[in-house]
Amino acid sequence: NYIYYLIMKIFLLILCFLFILPVTASDYGVFERGDYTYKSTPEERTLFVLDFSNSMSEYLDGQSKADMMVNTVRQLLPAINPNSEVGLRVYGHRMGFTPIEACRASKLLVPIGRLNPEAINNALLKTEPRGMTPITFSLKQAIRYDFMGFPGKKHIILLTDGGENCDESPCKFAMDLIRTRKDITIDVIAFNINDEDDLDQLKCTSLVTSGNFYTANTAAELAKSLRDSSTGIKSVEAKIISK
Repeated sequence: NYIYYLIMKIFLLILCFLFILPVTASDYGVFERGDYTYKSTPEERTLFVLDFSNSMSEYLDGQSKADMMVNTVRQLLPAINPNSEVGLRVYGHRMGFTPIEACRASKLLVPIGRLNPEAINNALLKTEPRGMTPITFSLKQAIRYDFMGFPGKKHIILLTDGGENCDESPCKFAMDLIRTRKDITIDVIAFNINDEDDLDQLKCTSLVTSGNFYTANTAAELAKSLRDSSTGIKSVEAKIISK
């Protein structure tokens, strides 16, 4: 009986090693590659939140501000690590029959996932500036829904050519947010904005979340602001762990 018990115990240990351990390893993102074990670690997810309000149809240096923004973002995408987790939300892209509806004009066009330049390009080219500037509503939607289920740091790059005009305050929202959330950073790019109150609101939105605040008035400045903000986009990192 003792020998039988010993054989069964060894047999069960072998089964655990062959079946249970590989499943556990895959659940935690550990994969065997030759003489090394690669462990994937989610670092940061990034969401572009871009302004397509009616004022973005105004011309600046011979082209509309919307076209300048779209062209700049499209030129930026190839420089981003293709393994990065990136998404796209836009706002102001439709009018609505009432002010309330116009102030809910915010939509996630490309869900956060491994960088998909073609999807982002296509979404941008199909979007036209039309409506109002629901910045705060867009930030609320992004944080409540777009990052849902994602661990780690969350990075929003907000680009706008004006302040909030939907009777809300992005600054107040950001201040309320940091009381309970420490995993969200908001970078703000103020594009061709001269109103001091609007600039103060936007600067507050970024700084209280430990984000960066940029101002841009030309295509070159816009490109630099987007490039500087996106340098923080990190890919899923592969770490080599010796056996």
